[in-house]
Amino acid sequence: MGKSVTIDQSHEVMAILATNVDWDTLDGSVLQEQIVRKPMEAGKQFTAFLKNGGRVIVGEPKVIEIYRSESFNPAKFIGEGWTIEEQDERSLALSELDLTKIQFKTMLKDDEPYVKGEEKLRRLKETGYIRLDAKIFQTLWENQALIPEDWKEKINNNTRYVFFDGTILRAPRGHRCVLSLYWGAGRWHWGYHWLGDDWYLSSPSALLASS
Repeated sequence: MGKSVTIDQSHEVMAILATNVDWDTLDGSVLQEQIVRKPMEAGKQFTAFLKNGGRVIVGEPKVIEIYRSESFNPAKFIGEGWTIEEQDERSLALSELDLTKIQFKTMLKDDEPYVKGEEKLRRLKETGYIRLDAKIFQTLWENQALIPEDWKEKINNNTRYVFFDGTILRAPRGHRCVLSLYWGAGRWHWGYHWLGDDWYLSSPSALLASS
């Protein structure tokens, strides 16, 4: 990540926008509803606009930035007592991610309806795939417009749960878990799944081929 934005720069940017926006073409009721009443979401969208160099993203983004200046904090994101057990260091080294390069793998064998989570993880490690980590999960969760549209698609009419096995978490009660994103009831959700449980065809892992 480059130099931090200074206070003077932020004020200058806001002044430029205030002066150059064509306010006469905008709908005041839309601004009231989408900006004034939803400041957090508006801030996220404006941040994405600025990160893209002040250009509107048309269509789905392909390459996204992963800001590593602050690591994923499970205690802050999920709750007290959650810790990181292990991570895929190759994923942690990624500062940007080409979403078109992501592969989904279940690690199921032909005759298997399901596999235990720990066995799935062992197979993933053997293949050499780069297992995407929790910071990538968090980046997508906090910027949901970046999530590819096809991630919403069901698998055999079952909800698709996309897992990020590059970060293995330890729950307060000792279970090892992995985070996921899934689409349901018209919006994105996040969750976690115990590695001691059964994992099915609808629970693929988000991976990159090893270079």
